[in-house]
Formats: sequence, structure tokens, C-alpha cells
Amino acid sequence: MRTGRVTELEAEGVYHCSSKTVNGENLFSDIHLRVFRDMLRRVADFSGVSVITYCLLENHFHLLVRISPVGAISDKELVRRYRRLYSEGYLYQALTAEDLAAVLDQGGVEAARIRRALVARMGNVSEFMKTLKQRFTLWFNGNHRRFGPLWSDRFKSVLIEDNVSVIETVAAYIDLNPVRAGNVVHPKDSMRSGFGRAAKGERFERDGIALLYGRDPSGFERYCKVLNENSAFPCGAEEGDSIKGPDVSGRVPHRPRRTGRFLSVLRHFSNGKVFGSKEFVERMFDEFSVFREVVTRRRSPIAVPNMSGLYSGTRVRRAKTCKKVRLPLS
Repeated sequence: MRTGRVTELEAEGVYHCSSKTVNGENLFSDIHLRVFRDMLRRVADFSGVSVITYCLLENHFHLLVRISPVGAISDKELVRRYRRLYSEGYLYQALTAEDLAAVLDQGGVEAARIRRALVARMGNVSEFMKTLKQRFTLWFNGNHRRFGPLWSDRFKSVLIEDNVSVIETVAAYIDLNPVRAGNVVHPKDSMRSGFGRAAKGERFERDGIALLYGRDPSGFERYCKVLNENSAFPCGAEEGDSIKGPDVSGRVPHRPRRTGRFLSVLRHFSNGKVFGSKEFVERMFDEFSVFREVVTRRRSPIAVPNMSGLYSGTRVRRAKTCKKVRLPLS
């Protein structure tokens, strides 16, 4: 990232992104996860975004992604990415991949316009999230005879310090979501998280975790130790045991468990705006005016409880609850 004061946040960096359904409705099942995962892979490939890990629960999802600068992209690579995003028969496809290749080969004003429009959608966290959420919404609404918004807001994002230990911490928070939700005892038993699928040998998720360690083949084993060190598993539970037997409401019952140092700091991971060392948070305050507009008035890093050496960009408060008010009839 460049130095000096700027008015907008630059696209490059590691981000924790999350989004929740309207009214927090529980809408997603395992079949939705399979579609979401496929779309995630396609959109990430098109956008040039690296997915480190993710989690999709019944009413929200988390993503940990690395946004890299867009370098020179050849027309051949542009067509490949376009074909990857717009698979055969996609309803809202403006051009086929073959038509795009023909236009680019001809050159001229139209080819330059299309090239600029496509490249502008790459290497940018906002465009990446916009494309992913819009595509999933169109599919979900179309397959459930539903219309209107699916998501409660645009999306939340936290800029993460590009440091292995910091990124590990955020990744562990994301992969432990199924445990905190009471769906499984051990994170490796969940097929709704990146770690759970990586534990089953899925290449896409294994490659994502390897990004934490410079694509080190032993990265998965190193990350397993990070999860274990957080003591995030139920007391007395054997590794690999899953909670069984949903209750009458269809929800998997909770068991007594400990979530380690993630118990009281959850909102900092999703609402903290910036997350990392004290020096990193202070530098982001100085470099990006967008953070100065949304952070606490003191404009100083907030020490995260139970996280030695880690700071958040804004003070996190408990969510307010609405009071019932009797309104006059007229």
C-alpha cells in the first residue's frame, strides 16, 4: 500500500468479509452451500482473488480473501476468466466467450471498452463481493420462487494486517463458526467451512490454507495446530465426533463447550474495520481517510480482549435491542 493520505481505501490487502440474510432468516442448507462454493470458485478465479478460507451457515457467510493488484492481463487470459465466470447457458451473459475473443481480436474502440470494463471488475473487493452476492441471489430467488433482497446489507469488511499470525487468528475464527453454532464438535467435521473441506482433502480449500504459508505443502498441518491451540473444542469430546440428533425444531442441540479466546471478542472480527497490531491500525488511520470517518472519535487503536498484541480499529459495542412502543391509532 502506498504511503500518504488518500480518500479511499485501495483494493489490495487481506479482508475478512461477511454478509447476513434479511432479518437473519435461516435459509441455507447443504445444497445451497454446494452452489455457493461453486460460484465462489468461479467469481474468485475471474476476479483474481485468492480465497484463504470461508464458512457458510444457515443465515450468513464469512470469507477471508487476499486481493492482489491487477497486472497485465492478456486477451487470452481475459477470455479464459470470462468463460470461467459465464459458464455455458448463463442467462445474463452479454457475450459468449467465443464472441468476446472475436471482438478482442478485431481490436478498436469497442474492444478497448470491453477490456477496460472487465479488468475494472478484477482485483477489487467491492466488485468481487458484488458479483458473488448478485449471482447467488439470482440463483436462490429463481430456484425458490422468491423475489426481492436476499442480503440485509451490502457487506461488512475488515482490513486484516498481512501478517501470518494475524491472518491465522482471523482464519481460525471463521473456521470455528460451526463449532460455536453447535453444529459440530470439531471443525474438521463441518462441510460448511474451508477447513472442514480441506480436512476431507478438497484441493480448492487446501490451496487456500496453503496461501497462509507461502503455498507450503505442510501448511495444513501447521494450521491444524493453530486451531488446537485455541482450545475451541468441547470439554471431553473426542476429535472427529459430531453432535448428533437435531431437536424437534430441526436445530442441532448444543453441548457444553469452550471457545477459548474467541468467546468474548467475536464482534471485533466482523465490525472492527481494521484488525492487527497497534502499529498497523495507527498506520491505517493515517493513510486512509475512510477509516477516520467511521472509527471511534478517539482515533486510537482498541486493544482486543484476550488477544495479546492485537488491536481493532473501532470500539465494538453490544447490539442494541428494540423496545416495544405502543403507537396511537390516529
